This record gives sequence, structure tokens and C-alpha cells, in this order.
Amino acid sequence: MPELVYPPVIAAAKTMFRVLDLRLNVEGSHHVPRTGGAVMASNHVSYLDFIFCGLGALDSGRLVRFMAKESVFRHRVSGPLMRGMRHIPVDRGAGAESYAAALTALRAGEVVGVFPEATISRSFTVKELKSGATRMAGEAGVPLLPVALWGTQRLWTKGRPRTLTRRHTPITILVGEPLDPAGYPDPTAMNADLKIRLAELVDRAQREYPDQPTDPEDRWWLPAHLGGTAPTPEQAAALDTAERQTRTR
Repeated sequence: MPELVYPPVIAAAKTMFRVLDLRLNVEGSHHVPRTGGAVMASNHVSYLDFIFCGLGALDSGRLVRFMAKESVFRHRVSGPLMRGMRHIPVDRGAGAESYAAALTALRAGEVVGVFPEATISRSFTVKELKSGATRMAGEAGVPLLPVALWGTQRLWTKGRPRTLTRRHTPITILVGEPLDPAGYPDPTAMNADLKIRLAELVDRAQREYPDQPTDPEDRWWLPAHLGGTAPTPEQAAALDTAERQTRTR
């Protein structure tokens, strides 16, 4: 099937990055296989993460099919674009169908992008991971690549105003060495290793990041353990719980 939507969207995104002079640092893109299926499992700190995670696969000539909330596909603007790029809708009430669609894509040789934390991490640390990414990599017999993103939260994250016109922002994209599901008879162990690898990559991205907060009020985008004012993991978990309870009332 010809790619009529994805390439123009990428071209538009790259143009915007140049206009904003975003300082992109992409490392490890050679880990993305040039052919065959693969799962890219990324940490999640921004509403824009799928854009930047996908950049990690471009050097290998791959287009990533992301699993995203079904509501995004119903939006009058984003919906046609998401469907045109053949991303995979996730209906939390019918998770088996989404999982099956991702497996089909992997077995057809596609690269599937997943955010195993499921929701944005308010603490900017790696949360507990859902097992879907590791299970689908195991069932499809494809490599699982951890991906760390950092700096994207400064553009648009949960609980903060959008700053999509912010200029000169450094963005770090680190693609780690793949995990081979053949070496993990127990998918639980693979999921535990994925979390360790993700946490190590995110920690490296944070500590090597070229920018520092400009004043005390600008420390919001740093995690608490690095002197920032982001919620601690425990505080973030409490905020997530309160948000879920509000939605169900």
C-alpha cells in the first residue's frame, strides 16, 4: 500500500523543527532493523512523544505505526492523519482487538511504537510498565527496542500549558540495544529488563542534557531526584489515581 500521508507529515514536522531550531540529538538509530518487524517501547513525558520517537527509526528507513488512544482517531483533524499513517487505535474497553492489530502489523514486517507506561509520567521518571510491548514482541518473535525521550516535556506535557512555539529546545532521542524475546522464556522477566533499560537510558538522557533551568520557576521540567520541582513518583501516582477517580464519577 503506498504511503500517501506519512511522508508529507514527516516533511512538515521536519520543517517545523527547523523553524523552531529544535536541537535534536538522535543516538542509536542503527539498532532499528531495516527490514522486518520490531517493537519500539518508549518512555512517555509529552503529548508529542510519538513524533520524536518515530524520528529514531528514520535513519533505518522505517515508518513507525504507533498505538494511540482511540479518541485521537475520532478527532476531526488528527483522525484522518492517524488513519492515513496507519497507526493503531487502542480502545481500552476492547484491548484484545488493538493487541491483535499490533500483532498483525508486526508479523507483516512493520515497526510498532508503544508507550508501555500507558500514560504520561508526571514525575518524569519511568513508571511501572504494562506488559503489552513485551508480550507482542514475544508472540511475533521480533526485537524489542527501548527508547528514551527527553526535552519533549518542555513543549507540551500533562498539567502544563502548551509551548509549541518554543525555540532552540534540545530534544534527546536514545534508541537502546534490542532485547531478543528468544532469550526470555518468561515475558515477566523481559518486562522487568525493559524497565531497567528504559530507566538507564532516561537517566543518561537527563544527566547529559545540555540545558539547565533558567530560574527556580523553570525547574518544573526536572524530576525531583535531580533537584526539579516535578512531583515525586509517589506524588505523581496519587495525582493519576485522583484523575482516574474524577473521570469515573
